[in-house]
Amino acid sequence: MDLRALYMYAAVPALLLCSAATFIQSPTDVFGPLSLLEPTPSSARDFGAVVSGPPFAIMRPGSAADVALLLRALSSAPPCPRAAVAARGAGHSLQGQAQARGGIVVETRSLPRNVVVNAGGEATSARAYADVGAGALWVEVLEECLRAGLAPPSWTDYLYLTVGGTLSNAGISGQSFKHGPQISNVLQLDVVTGNGEIVTCSPTENPDLFFAVLGGLGQFGIITRARIRLQDAPPKVRWVRAFYDSFGTFTEDQELLISMPEQVDYVEGFMVLNEHSIQSSSIAFPAHISFSPDFGSEGSKKVYYCIEFAVHDFQQDDGSSVDHVVELVTGAMSYIRPHMYSAEVSYLDFLNRVRMEEESLRRQGLWDVPHPWLNMFVPRHGVARLRDLLMDTVLAGHFDGAVLVYPLLADKWNKNTSAVIPSTPDGVMYVFSVLRSADPSRCGRRCVENILEQHRRVADEACRAAGGGGIGAKQYLARQPSQAHWRDHFGSGWDRFVARKARYDPVRLLGPGQGIFQWTDSVTSTWR
Repeated sequence: MDLRALYMYAAVPALLLCSAATFIQSPTDVFGPLSLLEPTPSSARDFGAVVSGPPFAIMRPGSAADVALLLRALSSAPPCPRAAVAARGAGHSLQGQAQARGGIVVETRSLPRNVVVNAGGEATSARAYADVGAGALWVEVLEECLRAGLAPPSWTDYLYLTVGGTLSNAGISGQSFKHGPQISNVLQLDVVTGNGEIVTCSPTENPDLFFAVLGGLGQFGIITRARIRLQDAPPKVRWVRAFYDSFGTFTEDQELLISMPEQVDYVEGFMVLNEHSIQSSSIAFPAHISFSPDFGSEGSKKVYYCIEFAVHDFQQDDGSSVDHVVELVTGAMSYIRPHMYSAEVSYLDFLNRVRMEEESLRRQGLWDVPHPWLNMFVPRHGVARLRDLLMDTVLAGHFDGAVLVYPLLADKWNKNTSAVIPSTPDGVMYVFSVLRSADPSRCGRRCVENILEQHRRVADEACRAAGGGGIGAKQYLARQPSQAHWRDHFGSGWDRFVARKARYDPVRLLGPGQGIFQWTDSVTSTWR
């Protein structure tokens, strides 16, 4: 049956999905019309391209009320096999987290994507914010806010992700050491819970739901609107890169930079594994880089490292010029001289720098390919060990992609949110992101599966508690292989996570692709 031609009503889908029989058009005046559509290829695929779970149907809601109708109908249905529901934004998940095999995918890009800027009044951005539809892309938020000379303080490296999607995880980039992740910069949310209730929440209004949803992996509700804190946006950014041949010196200088938040606005870094690493990472960087080191030979490879940092240039003639700041900062660094390079770019171009890399990969046919990625938060004491573990395994052979390494500060993360970070006695942790592209001409399905298995072994060893011989790391953006792994992942926060699930999504409709909770068909089932 062509679902595109079918208009069902909110009380009807639950009953019909329970019966797993033929759809019958049976209008009711109780809840109003609700339209489900046939699944599209994209609804069973994501950026990772390693998992495919076709849904039974998709929904393109026009409002939060549409989402509420669906969830209310499903959550109140008789205790029989219900259809699980996944929210899908830009589809940038890696392991099927935004999929709902045999269920319903809610495509949040169809929700209103308005970006309404409140400038805070009287020449100050102290109270400035933007009310943003959760289906809006961050690049759309940026473009609208820049018209008012404002911007959110915290970003992701790639801007073509939805607001609701990144807030359901954390949202990190090189600004996170200074401003925290994106979830630390949210003032208010509108959420449709698993019960179908539309709730406005904030740190002072329904705070438990507010913090549950932030970093909550889509388990407690579907975000439909977010109020994001704004700050003054600089016209320009001075973008600096410096190269290293010592991992220890590389991390020491990164930690120096994050100790200077008054001068430095962005800090990241990456491993330079080969000549291709320099070329691919320099597509958006406008300055010519003449760093051509000796990478050694097979069996005795040499690895280098690059720090990149940025300083906002408000172009004020007050003695604190960006040139002076960069000179001050780089003078304290221990990079391989003279290999420091800088360029001045617009703020928009800097934040949107990954777009140029995407366009290059699309031209090569290497964007819509499998992406077996590994993302980890690593306590400071374990960074050298993880680096060695990666060099001995994941990076030992041919590698296409990037490996990001940069520090974050734990005190910039609100412990009330659902996001998980490792225990950090000194307050410093590192992001390790192994961002691999699997060229189908060289790496087929078995090759991708081998990479994923390799990642699982690395993650198992790295995430083992430090007292048990591990590092005490935590994975980010990952789908754990079992509920036991999820328990270990959440650690002492597991009981709180389970209690929040029971409170806001008692029938476990939401987020089946994460694989956190065993799906059940009974509201009264035992919680574990």
